[in-house]
Amino acid sequence: MNKTRSNTLFISEVAVFSALAYLLDFLAGILSLKIWPQGGSISIAMVPIFLMAYRWGIKGGLLTGFILGLLQFILGFAQIYTIIQGIIDYFIAFTVVGLAGVFARQIKQSYDNGNRGTWVTYVVLGAFIGSLFRYACHVVSGAVFFGEYAPKGQPVMVYSLLYNGTYMLPSFVISAIIVVLVISAMPKKMLIQQKKWEDNRKVG
Repeated sequence: MNKTRSNTLFISEVAVFSALAYLLDFLAGILSLKIWPQGGSISIAMVPIFLMAYRWGIKGGLLTGFILGLLQFILGFAQIYTIIQGIIDYFIAFTVVGLAGVFARQIKQSYDNGNRGTWVTYVVLGAFIGSLFRYACHVVSGAVFFGEYAPKGQPVMVYSLLYNGTYMLPSFVISAIIVVLVISAMPKKMLIQQKKWEDNRKVG
């Protein structure tokens, strides 16, 4: 795969997966609005970000997450109360999900070698790291900007930890399971061709 073709494929996949992530988050947000009135939902919107992070590495994950946040801003789905809160809850929170790509090479290598237990472990670990960073962003935003909604006598940080945890934990678990199933079902070359292209560049 030459560099021009790879760049074109990368940009195309970022656009498609970002749009898919937005659609998934939009549908989840509609269904969950009454449960989490200050924002948040049990969503599988992180799945496309994780897949891009594992296929293209951190750059793919970060860019896909960033564009997801941008789409939420542009299309008016985001619940923005202040500019800083919006930046934290959308641009930063979804961008850092792409940090799951830190294990992209290990996943591709173990997948290529047929070590299912190893690549599944790295997939779940990467999903946990991406979800954890996103969760941290929402917790900070919740404590700073939504403290007024905390029950009387409850520390705002505790309120934010619990509130955001109620949707982030199941979102992480469900997303990790779906990613493992998707990778298991996809043709082998779809995951490892980028790794081979990178290896060939180094050799050249």
